[in-house]
Amino acid sequence: MTKAQISTLPLSDFTKHRTAFIEKMVNNSIAIFPAASEVTRSNDTEFAFCQNKHFYYLTGFNEPDALLVLMKTNDGTAQSVLFTLPKDPLHEIWQGRRIGQLKAVEDYAVDKSFEIKEIDTLIPQYLEGKSQVYFGFNDPDFSTQVFSWLKQVKSRSRQGVKTPQCLFDSDPIVEELRLIKSENELALMRQANHISGLAHQRAMQKCQVGKFEYQIEAELLHEFSRHGARYPAYASIVAGGDNANILHYTANNDALNNNELLLIDAGAELSGYAADITRTFPINGKFNKEQAALYQLVLDAKNLAINAIKPGMTFAELNVITNAFLTQGLLDLGLFTGDFNELLSDKKIKQYFIHGLGHWLGLDVHDVGDYQSNDKREQTRAFEKGMVMTIEPGLYIPLDDLSVAEKWRGIGIRIEDNIAVTDTGFENLTVNSPQTIEEIETLMATS
Repeated sequence: MTKAQISTLPLSDFTKHRTAFIEKMVNNSIAIFPAASEVTRSNDTEFAFCQNKHFYYLTGFNEPDALLVLMKTNDGTAQSVLFTLPKDPLHEIWQGRRIGQLKAVEDYAVDKSFEIKEIDTLIPQYLEGKSQVYFGFNDPDFSTQVFSWLKQVKSRSRQGVKTPQCLFDSDPIVEELRLIKSENELALMRQANHISGLAHQRAMQKCQVGKFEYQIEAELLHEFSRHGARYPAYASIVAGGDNANILHYTANNDALNNNELLLIDAGAELSGYAADITRTFPINGKFNKEQAALYQLVLDAKNLAINAIKPGMTFAELNVITNAFLTQGLLDLGLFTGDFNELLSDKKIKQYFIHGLGHWLGLDVHDVGDYQSNDKREQTRAFEKGMVMTIEPGLYIPLDDLSVAEKWRGIGIRIEDNIAVTDTGFENLTVNSPQTIEEIETLMATS
């Protein structure tokens, strides 16, 4: 049975997110969440708008300069208020339609909605008599705004008005909620992965010696948009040859050379949710002996780590498994020499596997959520059903590494899938992006 495909979360998910947060609030408290503002790119043009992800998680509302207020009374009754930009016919002629206050209540299931210009009047009133205020401490500008409102309330203390005495950082609460995905969120991330897989297929089919990296990037973006994902989840990495040894290479402006590999780290964003897939393949469509040997080692390491995922497993344990496997592999290939246990103890693999094995994935490509790292920087948090993560081992051997034979130099390989934790194991969301040597060479030969 094929699992349902969706292109957006239903309203019920956003109301559940708010309810889950309100359940964490103490009675007689208030929580305040700002939306993002548009960011000027140059002069009178703006970057494509990206909503504050905590705000979006709680509302689904995708306009700038809004504010969500959640209030909980002494008896536990909850109320939600959304402040938004007003309807403005002149603005809408030039810049686009706005939801407005009436539709905000109807379409986003909040109790009330007011124009954003009323916050300085109404927020101090909402704060009066509350015992605790929740807001994100990591936003210094908004923190200043909150303290300004609290100052207004405190100025009326001689009239018997009580000011909240306890301030609580809301970010860790929302981050924990976001870490566990609902069935609808998982369905959306499956679809984002499917679209991204189609884009990686297209990139392999369109790749040719002499093309430029940015031309392959254009093919990715084309495929994302063609299937309803208007934006990439992050700046695509399209790195030919030695550029693959620059982990966050995004210039994408070099020519593609014969007998080199192309590393593509690219994922679509669908209704705010990210996919994050990396594939590495030969520009001319055929792996040479050294490329194939290193590629198979990385692929086997990825599959070994993924197959170990289940509730209770940790990134720390997966790293032990993967590092040992890659160390033995490089020893077998002759890139390492010496005693295996000493190489492992010295963490020699970090010379070529220089980043982490994976990260949380969701509304952000490097999604929020505590890894519970210990003082050795080991990520010891036990996996739970509903968590989604990347698994992305890699090997990076730059051209100027004279410690290995010339035939290995300039090779950079990463292979990355997106994995959801299930009741008893895992689900690989990345199912339609070729990854074996045979799959890749066959696809490229038929393009």
